[in-house]
Amino acid sequence: MKTSTFKTHLEAHPDAGLVFLLPDGSAIPAHAHITEVGRVEKRFLDCGGTLRSWVTTNLQTWVDEDVDHRFSPAKLARILDLAAPLFDREDPEVEIEHERGVLSQYPVEDVKTEGGRLVFQLAAKHADCLAKDVCIPAAAEVESCCGGTGCC
Repeated sequence: MKTSTFKTHLEAHPDAGLVFLLPDGSAIPAHAHITEVGRVEKRFLDCGGTLRSWVTTNLQTWVDEDVDHRFSPAKLARILDLAAPLFDREDPEVEIEHERGVLSQYPVEDVKTEGGRLVFQLAAKHADCLAKDVCIPAAAEVESCCGGTGCC
């Protein structure tokens, strides 16, 4: 979900409860703090030799013992306004960073309202080859990815 769309949902439901559902159906605790809004840029060379880059809006959560603390959609929208200079005119996808054993980033996949709550569904991230056309040979070609396909 783009940052602008995410913010529009927050502004449309300023007093709703805020819920982030992890891909397994469990929720990030409601008393989690949003400790950072960050612009994360990744520049890399894929295995096919193409230079690539992408930018995300990263919202880092942190769970502490303060169980009475709650973030409202209105407050999170104001924080996104304060972070706007980080993004110039870009409108990157939003990811929620949460630690549950390991620190992971979850793209925001969908949103719905239910029972006075604004519920954002998070998705799992997966690795992928971005140069399949170059890197993964047809079955009849070679046995190894590095066997003359231009990969590696």
